[in-house]
Amino acid sequence: MPADPRGTTVRVLMIGDVVGKLGRHILARTVPELRRQHALDLVIANGENAAGGKGLTPETAQEILAAGVDVITSGNHIWQHREIYPLLGGEWPVLRPLNYPEGAPGKGLWCRNGMAVLNLQGRVFMPHHIDCPFRAAEKALAQLDGVRIIIVDMHAETTSEKVALGWFLDGRVSAVLGTHTHVPTADARVLPGGTAYVSDVGMTGARDSVIGVEVSSVVQQFLYQVPTRLPAVEKGPGVLNSVMVEIDAASGRALSIQRIDCEVA
Repeated sequence: MPADPRGTTVRVLMIGDVVGKLGRHILARTVPELRRQHALDLVIANGENAAGGKGLTPETAQEILAAGVDVITSGNHIWQHREIYPLLGGEWPVLRPLNYPEGAPGKGLWCRNGMAVLNLQGRVFMPHHIDCPFRAAEKALAQLDGVRIIIVDMHAETTSEKVALGWFLDGRVSAVLGTHTHVPTADARVLPGGTAYVSDVGMTGARDSVIGVEVSSVVQQFLYQVPTRLPAVEKGPGVLNSVMVEIDAASGRALSIQRIDCEVA
C-alpha cells in the first residue's frame, strides 16, 4: 500500500498502458527500482491491455500489483474478460472508468491515506453510450471534499478532449494524465492552477511493435481491410513509458511533472 503522505511533498508515478506478458514482465523488472530510486509514494498503471494485449484478468491484475503497483486503472477494454468483473467492485485497487452508466460492474474511484485516483473515459471516437467525463469528474470531486491529492487517468482517443479536461480541472486536482493511444506525448507541464498535465503517458510493452501489437498483423489489416487477429508482442526489447508528478502535500498542487521512459532488454 502507498505510504501515508505526511511529508512536505508526495511523488506519484503513472505508468502508461501495460501491454501483454512482456509489459507485465517489464513492470516486475523496473517498478521496484523506480520506487527505490525516486522514493515514490504512489504507483499507478493502466492495465486494460495487460492480458494478451486486450483486457485484464484476476491473474494478470495480481501480477501487476505484485510488481509494486498500488492502483490499476483501465479503459474501454476492461470488459474483455468477464472473470475480472467481480474484482472491479471489490476491495482490489482495480478501477474501471467512473463514467460508465450506473449499474455497470465496478468502481471508478480509489481513495486511501489522503490520496485519490479517479479513472475517466473520453467519448470522442470511443464507445459513446457512456456518461460525460466532465460531469462525472465534477460529481466525484464533490465526494472527495478534503482530499487534496487527486490523480485523474483520462483514457481517451483525442488530444483535444484530454486537454479540455485538463483545463476544466486545473486547480482542482493534482494531475490529469492521458492514456489510451500508447504513444507518449511531449506536452508534460504544470498548468497555471497547479494541475500537472500530459496528453498521453505512453505504453509499457514491446518497443518494436505497433503500439504493442505485432507489426505484420497490423500492416496486413491496413493493407487489406480484413479483420485480423492482433496479437501482442511478447518478446524482444521493451519500453516503459511513465511520468512522475511531485505534489505539495499540504495544498495538493503539482510542483513538477517529468517523463521517466526507459528501455528494457
